[in-house]
Amino acid sequence: MGFEKDLPPGEKMVTYFRPFLEHLVRLELSRKTIRKHADNLWILGGEIIRDLNETPSLRKVPVEELVFNVLEEGGPLLYHCDSEEQQRSFESTCRKFRRFLEQQRR
Repeated sequence: MGFEKDLPPGEKMVTYFRPFLEHLVRLELSRKTIRKHADNLWILGGEIIRDLNETPSLRKVPVEELVFNVLEEGGPLLYHCDSEEQQRSFESTCRKFRRFLEQQRR
């Protein structure tokens, strides 16, 4: 856990991510694949929290807008990345999540 002020946006992100994870379960993907996407969403949330701490004015932006804006670019470049494979996996999840959100907006 980071700071107390990170809890509200973090909880909102979890609420925002949940329908996507439920969608993946309905697709009957393997547990390993769902776990990979869940882990990548956790990383995405951490990157967004980092952005909020580096740029406090972003705290005034709705979480949904923050997430969608970050996904617009294919997801952020990971701050702590172990490998190209991890970055590619993360970007894959970000693209899939963005497509899901776009379909929900229709």
